[in-house]
Amino acid sequence: MEAFEHQLVAFLDTLLNSIGWAGVVVIMALESANIPIPSEVTMPLAGWMLTDSIWEAAWHGGLFGALGCTLGSVISYALGAYGGRPLLERYGKYIFVHEEDLERADRWFARWGDWAAFISRLLPIVRTFISFPAGVVKMSFARFSVLTFVGSFIWCAALAVAGRIFGENWEQIRAIMRPFDIPIAIIILAGIGWYIYRHVGRRNKPERTVTEPDNV
Repeated sequence: MEAFEHQLVAFLDTLLNSIGWAGVVVIMALESANIPIPSEVTMPLAGWMLTDSIWEAAWHGGLFGALGCTLGSVISYALGAYGGRPLLERYGKYIFVHEEDLERADRWFARWGDWAAFISRLLPIVRTFISFPAGVVKMSFARFSVLTFVGSFIWCAALAVAGRIFGENWEQIRAIMRPFDIPIAIIILAGIGWYIYRHVGRRNKPERTVTEPDNV
C-alpha cells in the first residue's frame, strides 16, 4: 500500500503542477466514485503545493475538494439508484441480499441516512463507498448532495490546512492517519462476515412445521 501511495504522490505532483485545483476536483471525484485514492494524500499535498496561507488552504481546499467529492458521489449514487437497486431486487438472493434486507435498509436510511451521509464523509474508507448504498435505498437526492458537500468541505479543508502547516513534511499526516484505516477495515469486514453468517444460518435452518393436534 505504501509503495502504491509513493507512486500516487509522484503522479499527483505532476497533475497538480499541470492543472492545479482542477486536478484536485478530478482526483477527489474519482475517490468518491468508489475508486480508493486516499484523500489523506491528495488534500495535504494540495494544501502545501497550491496555497500560500492557512486561510487559502481552508477555503480553496474545502471548496474544490468538496466539489470533486460531490461530483463523484453523485455518480456513485446514480449507479446505486438506477443500476444497483434493480440488480439487487432481481439477483440479490445469490449474494444473500433479499427483499426484506432492502426494506430494512430503507427503514434504516429513513431514520439515520442524514447522519450517515454526513459523518461518513469524515471517516477514512467509509467515505469512499457510502454513496452507492445511499443510491440503492434512494435517499433524498437533495439532502444527500448538501450533506455530502458540507461533510466533504470540512474533511478536505482540514487536510489541506494540515498540509499547509506541515509544509514539506506533509506526508507525516498520512503516516499519522494510516493506523486508523486498520480498525475501520476490520469493523467493515466483521460486519460483512456477521451478515453472511446470519443469512447462511437462516438459509440452512430447517423450517418448523405446525402439526394439528389429534382429535379426541
